Amino acid sequence: MTQKKPVPSVSVNYASNGNSTKANEMGMRAMQERAYEKRGEQFLLIKSPPASGKSRALMFIALDKLHNQGLKKAIIVVPEKSIGSSFNNEPLTKYGFWADWEVAPQWNLCNAPGDDNGGKVNSVKAFLESADRVLVCTHATFRFALERFGLAVFDDCLIAVDEFHHVSASEDNILGANISQLIAREKAHIVAMTGSYFRGDAIPVLSAQDEEKFESVTYTYYEQLNGYEYLKRLDIGYYFYSGSYIDEIADVLDPDLKTIIHIPNVNARESTKRGKTTEVSEIMDALGSWKGKDPITGFDLVELPDGRLLKVADLVDDGPERHSKVLTALKDPAHKDDRDHVDIIIALGMAKEGFDWIWCEHALTVGYRSSLTEIIQIIGRATRDAKGKTHTRFTNFIAEPDAAEDAVTDAVNDTLKAIAASLLMEQVLAPKFNFTPKSTGSGPIEGFDYGAGGYDPKKENVGFNQQTGQFQIEIKGLVEPKSKEATRICQEDLNEVIAAFVQDKTALERGLFDSEAVPEELTQVRMGKIVKDKYPDLDEEDQEAVRQHAVAALNLTQQAKKILNAGAELQPGGNTALIDGVRKFTMDVRDLDIDLIDRINPFGEAYAILAKAMTEDSLKQVQAVIAGKKSPLTLDEARDLAKRALKFKLERGRLPSLTSPDPWEKKMAEGIAFMARMKAEAANG
Repeated sequence: MTQKKPVPSVSVNYASNGNSTKANEMGMRAMQERAYEKRGEQFLLIKSPPASGKSRALMFIALDKLHNQGLKKAIIVVPEKSIGSSFNNEPLTKYGFWADWEVAPQWNLCNAPGDDNGGKVNSVKAFLESADRVLVCTHATFRFALERFGLAVFDDCLIAVDEFHHVSASEDNILGANISQLIAREKAHIVAMTGSYFRGDAIPVLSAQDEEKFESVTYTYYEQLNGYEYLKRLDIGYYFYSGSYIDEIADVLDPDLKTIIHIPNVNARESTKRGKTTEVSEIMDALGSWKGKDPITGFDLVELPDGRLLKVADLVDDGPERHSKVLTALKDPAHKDDRDHVDIIIALGMAKEGFDWIWCEHALTVGYRSSLTEIIQIIGRATRDAKGKTHTRFTNFIAEPDAAEDAVTDAVNDTLKAIAASLLMEQVLAPKFNFTPKSTGSGPIEGFDYGAGGYDPKKENVGFNQQTGQFQIEIKGLVEPKSKEATRICQEDLNEVIAAFVQDKTALERGLFDSEAVPEELTQVRMGKIVKDKYPDLDEEDQEAVRQHAVAALNLTQQAKKILNAGAELQPGGNTALIDGVRKFTMDVRDLDIDLIDRINPFGEAYAILAKAMTEDSLKQVQAVIAGKKSPLTLDEARDLAKRALKFKLERGRLPSLTSPDPWEKKMAEGIAFMARMKAEAANG
């Protein structure tokens, strides 16, 4: 192996006091106990990181609702069939609880054959008519069942939604609409669970009106990791490379660490374009010499220069037999506690949400990820507590951005602020732009503010919805999508279309920012080809609608970027995904006056951005600044709360906590945060 270069990172150190893994007399860990205290709420939202025990917390709450609160059934809905195993039978009485969690085999529909909209929907009806009380199914099965049988059949039932960030307040999100209808009916109980209460696409998970009806339990990443028994530090790092990532991956891939590698999508700029299976082979070649496959597990065997043999699980190869064998080996419960069962997992779209490998010490992600939700989910793969595992890291391996150093530094700082806010379970949203054609029948949309002059039917108007953070922009001659799929693409996937466009070799060669390039060649010919290749099943009119929406969004982004970068110069045709993506998902955190950048060092042919250590104090600082920004308090109210907080400290030896389940303690903490913000703003003039 070549000598390792230092990886730029931000370190988060933890007390490792074991509190989050210690159980009380009923077998509940800290987060579970906090959630169980709220078990009587009709609508309960649990925001808690991976490995904190959300599944078991739901078991405790569901059993109480079934036995003590008069509910008839409990239906647990998960986004993927693989996550259904999290709700398998558990002997809770063994650890002190008063009942066991039991799911009859026929009612865990995640294990049943068939598609979500076939026999499984009929099974939901059969379950509702049976004497059994617990069912597990996918989000899709639940949606189809509700569509077929209506809302009333779920009266007096508990609906528990895992990975709740899949829900959206958008009217096009079917599951979100279903949940909103159930809330309005007020006949069912709902428990929502998520490790990342944000979506990254500017649409809130819940509307403000629906969210007000939920009682929240928040357990932050910091509380979780600080209470671990073994894990002491989390490092978050950015490594910039030039050329091909394959040529430099050995510099960040430490074979001594249990690692999950996420390679880039074949259409991403970081992709070598030689094919995903070729890239996997080249990664193994960078590690050592390939020695064949294990006949039982399907793992690749790679010999290191020192003679050690690594076991590599390839989840990129999607050949049915091979893929199934590797997945089965990874999920084998007999090896769950075996650290040496596998050494490295290489994946493309898998091994993110709900994937549980407690020994993972390094999550190495190749290519910039514009979805903050995805980043937090990947970080969560490495933050499981395991014996002997004291350090863990997340490394984003990114092509060196073609932009001024100051712009990149600001982008990394904004990213670190966004990640810090998200680890504190704060929702980070950016505005979303919805384009509509301007015609004689156009008019104002309810809930949108069109400025001091209001809506003008003679002009192309721009409206802003304060509640959802959405902009509505009218454009003359804009083609509207006809099909549901084209509408969904225009509303949800435009960033993917734009990403494919700015990474297109021909578009780059012509110069996206070259003033001499013919605009129509890029926006019509190249963008049109990208849309046709990406969505071949759409008809020509819908493809044209997607193209026009993408061009409109691209133009708006370019104009916004000129303002945001305030003169920062971009190289023609350059890679600006890091900067543009940060602007997309971190507009709120740009206003947080926190500097997490320490210094900039030369780094190979590129450079490294080194961050300050993110200790307990710095995370609390982020939390306080966010709370101060959100607080609706007046100065006098904040002063009064701060005085009461000082009395609280004298009595209890600590200041009030912003994550306290006690509303009064939390209110006093908000008062302190508000005063701290006022003090900081005064100091900065």
